Amino acid sequence: MHEYTIIDVDTHVTEVADLWTRRAPATMRDRVPRVETDARGRDFWYLGSDRVAPVGLTATAGTGDFKEPPKGYSDMHPGAFDAQARLEYMDRTGIWAMVLYPNVGGFGAQEFLKLRDPELMLTCVQIYNDWQTEWASADARRLLPITSIPFWNVAASVREIRRCAAMGHRGILFTGDPQSFGMPVLGDHHWDPLWEVAVELDLPVSFHIGSGNMEAGLLRDKVKTYGRMAAFAGFSVELFLNNGRQLCDLLMSGVLARYPSIRFVSVESGIGWVPFVLEAMDYQFLGNRVREDRPELTLLPSEYFKRNVYACYWFEQTAPRQLLSSLSVDNILFETDFPHPTSLYGDDVKARIESGLGTVDAVTRRKILWDNAAALYKVTPPSVQAA
Repeated sequence: MHEYTIIDVDTHVTEVADLWTRRAPATMRDRVPRVETDARGRDFWYLGSDRVAPVGLTATAGTGDFKEPPKGYSDMHPGAFDAQARLEYMDRTGIWAMVLYPNVGGFGAQEFLKLRDPELMLTCVQIYNDWQTEWASADARRLLPITSIPFWNVAASVREIRRCAAMGHRGILFTGDPQSFGMPVLGDHHWDPLWEVAVELDLPVSFHIGSGNMEAGLLRDKVKTYGRMAAFAGFSVELFLNNGRQLCDLLMSGVLARYPSIRFVSVESGIGWVPFVLEAMDYQFLGNRVREDRPELTLLPSEYFKRNVYACYWFEQTAPRQLLSSLSVDNILFETDFPHPTSLYGDDVKARIESGLGTVDAVTRRKILWDNAAALYKVTPPSVQAA
């Protein structure tokens, strides 16, 4: 009998090579994402004519790292792409459930914009969601898909959210930075249909790091000057802080005032920066007399956060040891980011938990590792058998 003590709110599934080519209509098959092998035996994803990334870059846990990722599927941890192997890994690690996010289409489905064909873009999103549903059916109690949406089309997004909710999806993936794609900012009423369906279906909205426009990220001059790995290290932390910027935007947008029961999750961005951002937002909110212009904002930014927003952490040690008193423990979730290069893997999962939460009382520990996520994602407990 396995002992489960963790619900992991951010993991990724390495998409199988024929995910899109096997499911796409014949007229689109040569334009959907596909895998090709180079002369050195390395598998790469292609989007149209563009080479996107090595297949193994999203699955380094236990087998490689960002500098030297696996060459292909046979070199990966099988739990990266095989659902049964994932469940076996979860059993060994004491993880009951995992929330699942994509790779190829981007952490907000934004990479599909490069296809420049609305019908093709929508088809790619729908194919991914169908595949993820099938993958999670290995044990729908434990593998929890999040709906990717064609956010460039709000009406189509609402339809896709409804379709996937009926298939058991547990949340909505949305870019926290729509203006970086030339679209309205979060507070614009353009997005109200998304917020309304999220509230109606009681689905949290995820702002995963890296969901904005990434074209200005790892610039060639930085790589040339700093080196590839140093540039990536800096870029990784920039992504965490970008979620802090998106949180500031959300707290001032009016969305949380208009939709009091909506929930947002800042995914894979950590929690150490949250106390500073909330303290600074409250200070600026009061000092700039925001309510004189925005009387509908009846709560302080920190109060909106406590009511409506969650943040999750994995590698951090300072925050769980020293900053919990500055955060509401009801808003903190735990993740591993398996099987990404920055993920916690194997024995390191529990070692990091013990090091960070070793002196925390049992109630707080259980909230962070289990209760908060169980309520947010409506997780079926181990005592209930799969249908």
